[in-house]
Amino acid sequence: MDYPELGILFDHDRLERIGFPEAVFCQGKPISILEKLIQDYGSEVNRSLLFTRLEPEIWVKLNPEAQRKLDYHPISRTAFHNPLPKRDSKANIAIISAGSADAFVTWEVARTLEYLGLAHTVFEDSGVAGLWRLTSRLNEVNSHKILIVIAGLDAALASVLAGLTPRPIFAVPTSVGYGQAQNGLTALNSMLISCAPGLSVFNIDNGYGAACAAARVVNLLI
Repeated sequence: MDYPELGILFDHDRLERIGFPEAVFCQGKPISILEKLIQDYGSEVNRSLLFTRLEPEIWVKLNPEAQRKLDYHPISRTAFHNPLPKRDSKANIAIISAGSADAFVTWEVARTLEYLGLAHTVFEDSGVAGLWRLTSRLNEVNSHKILIVIAGLDAALASVLAGLTPRPIFAVPTSVGYGQAQNGLTALNSMLISCAPGLSVFNIDNGYGAACAAARVVNLLI
């Protein structure tokens, strides 16, 4: 079902085409549209549906029937219906964040991977200001096939980790930090000019995009 009168054309075949279903980016969408999507798609047993950037203040305004159809996580601002089946795969994913201030992106990654049925482990508070926090976990981090690094401020964690592991790394800058952090622009530039070879960088706060990139790699490995 599509809603051209509302400017919505649902991508029904995305799962078959690229390996994961369409997600709904909620920021800027009226509550009436979100409730319509939940009503029409949230009741379908075989329909998987992920909502991102669903702010807590919007969530509480949804009608109770719509809320009951979704699994909501306020820190990540995500909600989903009927996640994909968990995969028995050795291609597991590590999510390493610099600090708890990055949690809103860290858990957007984790929740997207959960929705996609992909095994993952979260390592929070691994910032390089206390390098021992990273090095003490390095063996466990390296037991994963794919790494997603989340960092704001100077985003040094991405470069440091990329120099310590052979694993593919997807780096996500966050809009965290004082003044010259410039809402994540400094972290983005730091990751882009990293001297560590082979570091892939995503847009500021785009945990969903990094999770989907990891999913594409997993789909090749299993």
